[in-house]
Amino acid sequence: MRLRIDGRKGLTPEAVAAVTAVCDVAEDGAGAGKVIVEVSGAPEAAWSTDLTVSLVSKWERAVRRLERLPATTIAVADGDCGGLALDAMLATDYRIATGTVRLVVPVGDGTAWPGMAIYRLARHGAHTAAIRRAVLFGTPIAAADAVALHLVDELAADPAAALALAAERGGAVTGTELAIRRQLMVDAAATSFDEALGVHLAACDRTLRRAAVAVDS
Repeated sequence: MRLRIDGRKGLTPEAVAAVTAVCDVAEDGAGAGKVIVEVSGAPEAAWSTDLTVSLVSKWERAVRRLERLPATTIAVADGDCGGLALDAMLATDYRIATGTVRLVVPVGDGTAWPGMAIYRLARHGAHTAAIRRAVLFGTPIAAADAVALHLVDELAADPAAALALAAERGGAVTGTELAIRRQLMVDAAATSFDEALGVHLAACDRTLRRAAVAVDS
């Protein structure tokens, strides 16, 4: 399953529909296969002129759905990535980029766009200088900084080869269990040990039961 996001284009209902369609296929497949998200491009200065809060809400919900799929999601980024491209890339499990990549928080009317990309960037380090400059001033995050901040997993001179290897590695956990483990990691940053313990024990119990069924069969 492939999703192509061009960050130069403004947000449209068609963009929301494209993400939704891929999510439909991935969910219908119960986690079988992988979703490849190809991203590039950053918007022009006037990209947000005709946006409505309703459309932005639909987009953010579609990206959140992509982020929680029961399938491995892998991004391949090239060149400047901002706007829709940055949103989609930050919602994936594994991120491959070429050496030319720059992550760009779009700026309009003299301020950075306050979308959920800021939220996802801040989770990687709100007090990191490169992220602070990106959010407050729209300064692009260069490839080396993106790797150092774990916004990108690897830089690749041959993205196709890197993608093939990442796809092969990404098959160990699939389906609902992948989504559960992803959520356990996300929740860890804001959940106390005692609050998290019950959820982790429940996940352990499911894993043990599934192993026992496999042995019996």
